Amino acid sequence: METPSLKSGQRDIWLNGDDKSLLNQCEVDTYRASGPGGQKRNKTSSAVRLRHLPSGIIVISEDSRSQHENKAWALKRLRRDLCLGLRENIPEPFVLPSKFSGLISPTGISVSVKNENFFPLCGVILDLFENQQGRVSHVGIVLGISTGQTSDFLTSEKHLLDQANRIRRRFGHPLLR
Repeated sequence: METPSLKSGQRDIWLNGDDKSLLNQCEVDTYRASGPGGQKRNKTSSAVRLRHLPSGIIVISEDSRSQHENKAWALKRLRRDLCLGLRENIPEPFVLPSKFSGLISPTGISVSVKNENFFPLCGVILDLFENQQGRVSHVGIVLGISTGQTSDFLTSEKHLLDQANRIRRRFGHPLLR
């Protein structure tokens, strides 16, 4: 499956809004989740499925017995998937958005997966990775870091690694590990 491409800035428009505005762009389904959790889980429609209508991305959360908590988890997953699953064309020459400038230095990329900028930064780096045809060394050169530092970042989180490998597979490169 090819990664959908967006107009420049479209992903940021979706991500920069609050949860309510993002939720307004979604079709929300609630349902009864199966599996462990006792009687309450089987009697209440606490699981949440969000279908982001503009992008077609679908996420679910069945983690909690609370519909409210599941909706919050689903929104977090939607934000992650918007960053990782949608590619934007990058302008030439590439300029890193200023909100990420403190996260990349000659010593590498220093941002925790718990940081709210982690997945938006991943989206920008994957855009660049796509632009550079899945070549880790080329991305490192553009970012001003080593190939090893670039590879370390791309392999630092499972969902990020999956998307990076999709790009590499499309261009005929061996997968990252």
